[in-house]
Amino acid sequence: MLIVNAQILPVVGEEIAQGFLQIENGKIVSLGPMAQAPADGERYDAAGALALPGFIDAHCHLGVCGDGLGIESDECNEMSDPVTPQLRAIDGVNPMDRCFAEAAAAGVTCVLTGPGSANAIGGQFIAMKTAGRRIDDLCVRFPGCMKFALGENPKMTYGEKRETPMTRMATAALIREELYKAREYMDKRARAETDPDADAPDYDAKLEALVPVLRREVPAHFHAHRADDMLTAIRIAREFDLDYVLVHGTEGHLIADILAAEGARVICGPLLTDRSKPELSHQTIENPARLARAGIPLAICTDHPELPIQYLPLSAAMAVRAGLDKTAALRAITIDAARLAGVADRVGSLEAGKDADVVLCSAHPFSMDCTIQAVFIDGKQTGV
Repeated sequence: MLIVNAQILPVVGEEIAQGFLQIENGKIVSLGPMAQAPADGERYDAAGALALPGFIDAHCHLGVCGDGLGIESDECNEMSDPVTPQLRAIDGVNPMDRCFAEAAAAGVTCVLTGPGSANAIGGQFIAMKTAGRRIDDLCVRFPGCMKFALGENPKMTYGEKRETPMTRMATAALIREELYKAREYMDKRARAETDPDADAPDYDAKLEALVPVLRREVPAHFHAHRADDMLTAIRIAREFDLDYVLVHGTEGHLIADILAAEGARVICGPLLTDRSKPELSHQTIENPARLARAGIPLAICTDHPELPIQYLPLSAAMAVRAGLDKTAALRAITIDAARLAGVADRVGSLEAGKDADVVLCSAHPFSMDCTIQAVFIDGKQTGV
């Protein structure tokens, strides 16, 4: 199939004033000016619309926190145990949640979604597409990351029950203890593979899930709003040599120079909410701009359902209004979001070889009069 007569903004590479996208088997085969378009094949006439890569929400709980259905469809937090790395979002996401259709209609074609922040270690996220019925078919990367949480949520969840963790110190201690156990488990298993006299450890689902994190095969995403929580995350990540990303980073603007010196990466958001708890007291829409000025790689997220996922482009637009460079803001919901979600080899830009996730807009997506005219996910048009 060919999408023709489009103004192509590939995010990576030069803009094409009037061009085509050639799609085969769900992949972009080629793109270029209309003069180079193949003569044969099915055509979709974009009629001058702006073609962009599908938007990516690098942190949300889509399909895990059910929309408007109460506790019966709330799979977000397993609040019986503060350490649950064995939990898999792929077993909890409901792709029939109506919010998937709303995401796709808004041009959000890929998300990193999973458990919430009640637990010190919450479980495994999945990177997935937003159109389809079977999660196995929608999966882009699993595990997408391991969720860790610092700050108020774990201590409030378990403190009310007079259980550990009741303090930030206890939350960090739980994370360290489990990572130490997992490292010992990994070392014992490695010895057993080479030493016939060494006993292999008994299978442990929790520790097994953390082994790829220690091997840097799965990134650690740390929920952290307050500056001290972000620095605790960095401290733990350094101790265990983790590939890490800071999620939310609400007070990042207060320590932007430190984060930059540490080489931290931040997924910012939600940006359009109130200061609903003490650790959000320094929340500002200027946070992404201040982090970007410090040279910190960043993405913008909705944290759906904290902010409905269809407002991802609006969040980026408001960040521009607050000082973020327009190009950086677009990258924060496309290629840079893909990089922080670990899926940039598949999505995030319009390039040959990547998934054919394409959004056709009537204007730049940050314009208030922009409408989504068509959305393609893996080369198939979805409902708008």
